[in-house]
Amino acid sequence: MTRFRTMILSTAAVAIASFPVGAQAAGDLYIYTWGEYTPPALVEKFEQQYDVDVHIDTYDSNETMLAKLKAGAAGYDVIVPGDYMVAILIKEDLLAKVEPNKMSNFDNIEERWRDVYWDPGRQYTVPWAWGTTSFVVDTDVIKGDPNTLAQLFDPEDAAKGSINMLRDVNDVINASLRYLNLPRCNANPDDMKKVLDLLMKQKQWVKSYNSETKELLVSGEALVSMSWNGYAMRARDEKPSLVYAYPKEGYTGWMDNLAVPKTAPNMENAKLFMNFMMEPENAAMVSNYARYSNGIKGSKAFMDKDLADAPEISPPESAPDPEFVPPCDPEVVQLYDRVWTKLLR
Repeated sequence: MTRFRTMILSTAAVAIASFPVGAQAAGDLYIYTWGEYTPPALVEKFEQQYDVDVHIDTYDSNETMLAKLKAGAAGYDVIVPGDYMVAILIKEDLLAKVEPNKMSNFDNIEERWRDVYWDPGRQYTVPWAWGTTSFVVDTDVIKGDPNTLAQLFDPEDAAKGSINMLRDVNDVINASLRYLNLPRCNANPDDMKKVLDLLMKQKQWVKSYNSETKELLVSGEALVSMSWNGYAMRARDEKPSLVYAYPKEGYTGWMDNLAVPKTAPNMENAKLFMNFMMEPENAAMVSNYARYSNGIKGSKAFMDKDLADAPEISPPESAPDPEFVPPCDPEVVQLYDRVWTKLLR
C-alpha cells in the first residue's frame, strides 16, 4: 500500500540520476527507499563493517518507484517495495532472484513472514518493516468507542469537520469496503456506487485528504485521522490523548521489503545488505528509528522499551488480525481511480 512520507536525503545521499547507467562502482551500495526510513547509524555501521559506501535516494510512493524502474533507471542496488508492489515487480520480471532463503541469517525471520503471498518462500525479498493502517482518535474530545470505522463514516458531532483521510485511493476505498461489509479488490459497479455514495456523504465532514497525519493530529486540526501506526505513535508521543484504533470491521496490514532490481550494478553488496538486515540488532535499529515492527526474531531485545510495549504495535487480544490486500486486477484499479477522481473533484 502506498504511504506518503516526507522526502529527504539521508547521510551520504546522492542524486541517483547522475549515476551512469550500467556503471560498476565497486565498494558502493545505492538504495532507493522511502524518506525518513533509514537510520543514519545503521548506514554507518554497514559502511564500516563492509567498507562499502552507501548512497540513498528517496521516493514518496510505490508507484513512483515502479515508474522509475520501468523507465529504465538502472543505478539502484536495493529498493524497499511494499508487499503488493513486490508481487507486481516479480510479475513484471524486474527483480533479481537473489534467494534470501539460502542466506546465513534467513532463520532469523519470524516464521509468519517466511512464506508470504507476495514472495512465496522468500526467493526475492527480506522484511524491512511492517505495520498497519487504521486511524487515530483524540479521546479528549471524541468520547465514543474508538474501535469502529463509524468514527470515520458516521462520526460524532464533535468530529464533524475535523476528520482527515489519507490521500491514498487504496487505503480509503478499503476502509469504505470494510465499513460496508463488501469484499476488497471489488469490481462490482453496484458495490462501488455504494462506496462512492458513502465517501461523498462523508466528504461534508472531512477537513482534508492529507497523508501528513502527525502534524494534523498534534495541532488539533484533526480530531479523527486515518494514519499508519508508526505515525500514530509519534503523534501520541507529543499528545497523549491520541489513541490508535483497531476497528472491529478490520484494518490493513502492510510490509515493506528489501529487494534487488535485476539491473543492480552492485549485486553482491546488495546481498550483503539483505543478510545484514536479518540480524536482530540491525533490524531493531530500523524499528527504533521508524517506529514500526520488523519481522526479525530476537530484535525486540534491542528495541526501545517504549516501542516494544507500545499499543500501536501491540494490538489488544480483542483486535482482529490485520488484512494484507494483494494487488487488484487492472479493471479494479481503473474503477477505483474513477471513484477517487469523482470524490476529489
